[in-house]
Amino acid sequence: PRIVRLLVCAGWAVLRRPWLWGVAVRQWRRTTPVGWWRRRPFLPVPAADYLAFRLVTQYGDANHRATAADVLNYLAWCRQHDRAA
Repeated sequence: PRIVRLLVCAGWAVLRRPWLWGVAVRQWRRTTPVGWWRRRPFLPVPAADYLAFRLVTQYGDANHRATAADVLNYLAWCRQHDRAA
């Protein structure tokens, strides 16, 4: 599926940026639904409706293809937001 491909690309990009590791783990834990192992794709990934919401709020289109660069920008924003809070 599309989400798996994005996660692999984004995961590789995050691995090369150690300063984003902590925030990536926090966001992963925050967005992974409880009981993820009971639902397809049987991976600890955010729910499809959450991803659609994020795509609509960021791009205005739930079918927009996010890129690894988009994920890195989002994680950098989360890092700044967490530090400010």
